[in-house]
Amino acid sequence: MRVTQALIVGFAVLAAGIVDGERPNIVFLMSDDQSTYTMGCYGNPDVKTPNLDRLGGEGMIFDNHYVTTAICMASRATAMTGMYEYKTGCNFDHGHMLVKTWKKSYPMLLREAGYQTAFAGKFGFDLVNEPDGKKLPLPAGDFDKWGGGPGQTHYETARNKSMAAYAKDYPHSTLSYGAFGRDFIREATKSEKPFCLSVSFKAPHKPATPDPKFDAVYKGKTFKKPENYGRKNGEHFSKQSKQDRQYERFESWNYSDNYDEVMATYHQQIHAIDVAVGMIREALEEQKVADNTVIIYTSDNGFFCGSHGYGSKVLPYEESSRVPLIIFDPRHPNSGRKLRTDALTGNIDFAPTMLKLAGLPVPENMDGDDLMKVYGDPKAAIHDSIALINVWGKSPTHTMAVVTKDRKYIHWGYANDGFEVTEELYLLGKDPLELTNQAGNPEASSVMEQMRKIYDRHLAHWKAEAVPYHNYQPYGTIFDRNIDWDERAPLLRKRGRAK
Repeated sequence: MRVTQALIVGFAVLAAGIVDGERPNIVFLMSDDQSTYTMGCYGNPDVKTPNLDRLGGEGMIFDNHYVTTAICMASRATAMTGMYEYKTGCNFDHGHMLVKTWKKSYPMLLREAGYQTAFAGKFGFDLVNEPDGKKLPLPAGDFDKWGGGPGQTHYETARNKSMAAYAKDYPHSTLSYGAFGRDFIREATKSEKPFCLSVSFKAPHKPATPDPKFDAVYKGKTFKKPENYGRKNGEHFSKQSKQDRQYERFESWNYSDNYDEVMATYHQQIHAIDVAVGMIREALEEQKVADNTVIIYTSDNGFFCGSHGYGSKVLPYEESSRVPLIIFDPRHPNSGRKLRTDALTGNIDFAPTMLKLAGLPVPENMDGDDLMKVYGDPKAAIHDSIALINVWGKSPTHTMAVVTKDRKYIHWGYANDGFEVTEELYLLGKDPLELTNQAGNPEASSVMEQMRKIYDRHLAHWKAEAVPYHNYQPYGTIFDRNIDWDERAPLLRKRGRAK
């Protein structure tokens, strides 16, 4: 009985994030546009990602992790704040993040609680005091060490002002961020304070610009295409989904006619990230803090890479919205057991998780939950469903979807100009490649009704919680499947473009 009680107490302490009275260090690593089939530990034998594979083997691999908006600006804002896009009010075509929202982000809250914080790479969004206010400088002063940059940043290290000191030794930005992380760890360990290092790689974002140092890694390599590759495997997708650049980029980005060369470049960029991750982990070992440092690795969104005959991201299909996630907590008894989980998780969960690791309360405004609950029990569930959002780009592609662990429902509401309201239903447990739309299948009618109800519940949350600025309120009606399109359509014309 005493042993059982001790184990219960031990797991409770771990759940709180603090072991033996010591708060862990946190390393949060995020790539840009990385699909799940870019890593060996996610089942691709064609690629070389030894450091990420090792991280997955030592920690836990999450197989059902989604970004709630599959585009960088909104996704990064969500990761920082733990809130859905309609609560951050932040995305291209809409507007920048308010300072009062930023103050509730995980870097700000951790620093207030005594953490040393550092950021390097693509910050992803800008700050304003008021919805239509003047854009403010990036918040370099809100971190103890800063290597961040505006906009998309640059692959040439010398062009990234805050990283220019690394340009001579690391002319390509990917390895410069590994060096930045290494140096911050060396500096931070001189203090008794814990640290939180956040690195946001530009790779493998287009335009594809791999580090020539790794040209030999995939030279002449051929790659197995995914089983849902090509236009024939996207014919059942909605007409609305084919109206923006995601569709034409299957051809313009040469997935259609030069697949191996395009993918070699893509994977080469991720191989460089793998090397940078190795640099950071080596620094943790060197400074003897690896045993008390939690590492989280993920991507801001996925990438189609030719699946279904699409390129790019944004749309709420699997290749775009489901992304890699690895967590390694060396303090936890589940580490080193090569565990995986199919629990449903999302990028809304990062901020709450890091706060809980630091022993801090999670603000009520956050929509996510603690990923370490799943780390402690791979069969645990922290979400029964998650909303997937797109309100960027051309109006026909604007949509909201909901996903559960084994099902997905997408509502394409746009019905102007010859379009019709369209629904898609995928039974992901049986059809993970989304090859069969079950929306018109009578045998799936009960599932369809269940998913519609889940969709309505998430939309009710949008209506109740959306910020009253940056044009997010109208979508509570635009996405309402219970309102005739003729009543919804006028809101598109009023929506306009954010200043």
